[in-house]
Amino acid sequence: MTSYGALALQTRVQAIAQCADVASCRQQINASLERIAAQVAASKAFIGPHLRLVVLPEYFLTGYPMGETAAAWLARGCVAVDGPEYERIGAIAADNGLFLAGNLYEADRHFPDLYFQTSFIVDESGDVALRYRRLISQFGPTPYDVLDRYLDIYGVDSLFPVADTALGRLAAVASEEILFPEISRALALRGAEVLCHSSSEVASPALTPKNAAKRARAYENHVYVVSANTAGIGGIDLPNASVDGASQIVDYEGQVRIEAAVGESMAANADLNLAALREFRHRPGMFNLFTRQRLALFGDLYGSEEVCPPNSLLDEDGQVRAPPPGHSLSVQNEAIANLLERGVLR
Repeated sequence: MTSYGALALQTRVQAIAQCADVASCRQQINASLERIAAQVAASKAFIGPHLRLVVLPEYFLTGYPMGETAAAWLARGCVAVDGPEYERIGAIAADNGLFLAGNLYEADRHFPDLYFQTSFIVDESGDVALRYRRLISQFGPTPYDVLDRYLDIYGVDSLFPVADTALGRLAAVASEEILFPEISRALALRGAEVLCHSSSEVASPALTPKNAAKRARAYENHVYVVSANTAGIGGIDLPNASVDGASQIVDYEGQVRIEAAVGESMAANADLNLAALREFRHRPGMFNLFTRQRLALFGDLYGSEEVCPPNSLLDEDGQVRAPPPGHSLSVQNEAIANLLERGVLR
C-alpha cells in the first residue's frame, strides 16, 4: 500500500490525578478507552475506508504523573505490556481495520521499581507492531537511566525500533523528543518513513518550537510526521486549554499538509503518498538532504562529549534504584556543572 489516509486525532485527556484511589483510576482509564473507541470509529466512518492510520495524543489514558512516587504511579497510572488495556486498544484497531498509535505509561517486570513512558503502534489485526520507550524525559525514568541493564535484557535494537508494515516503515517519537534531532535521525537511518508523534503541547498561532521542529525533522529526514496533540487536559488545576490544538500532518518536504484548530477534532487528516516519498528519496540533487549526510564527521565528538551520562538509576553494584525526589533536576544540574568545567558553557 503506497497511499492511504492518516489522522492525528485531537482528543481530550482526562487525567487521573484527582482520582481518590487505584480503583477509581482504573475506572477512569477504562472510560477514556471507551471514549477513544467511539471517536476512532466515528472518524473512520466520516473520513472513509482509506483511513488506515490513527495517531493518539501523549498519555491519552491518564495525563502525566503529578509528583507521585514511582511505586504510586505504577499502581495508579501504568499498564502491563500484556494487560487488558492493550487488549482493548488492539480491539479498537482491529474493529476499524486500521493501525492505531499512541502513548502511555508501562510497567515492566524486569524493572519493577520503575515505569517507562511508551509510544506504541498496534496493527490492524490488533497486535503490537512496535513499542518505543521514551529516551529523553525531564521528569520520568527512561531506558537511558538504566542503559546497561536495559541493553542486557532487550538489546540495542530496542532503542530505535522501526516496524516494516503494510503502511510502510513506521516509527514513533514521544512528545518533546521531536526537539532532539538525533532521535528522528536514528529512526530514519533505520528506514522510518512515517513518524507517529504523540504529544501534549502548548499550541499558538505563532510558530512554536515543537511545530518548527516537526517541519525540520520531516524535511531533513524526508519522512511524514503525523503529530497528535491533546485537546486540553481535564482533572488537573492547569487551565484546560493550555495544551490544545494544532495537531497536524507534515510531509517529507517539511510542508504542513493539514492542521486542526482547537478542541476535540478529526480535522488533521490527509493522505500519505509513500510512492512519492520514495521517489523523492531516490532523486539525486541538492534538496535530497538525507542522502547528503556525512555522519563519520560526528562520531568521535558524539562519543566523547557526553552531556548526561547514562545509568543514573543504577547503583555501584549495577542494581536498579527507584528515582529519588528531584532526580531529573539533579541530573540536569550535574550536566550544567560538567559543561561549565569543560568550558562548553561560560
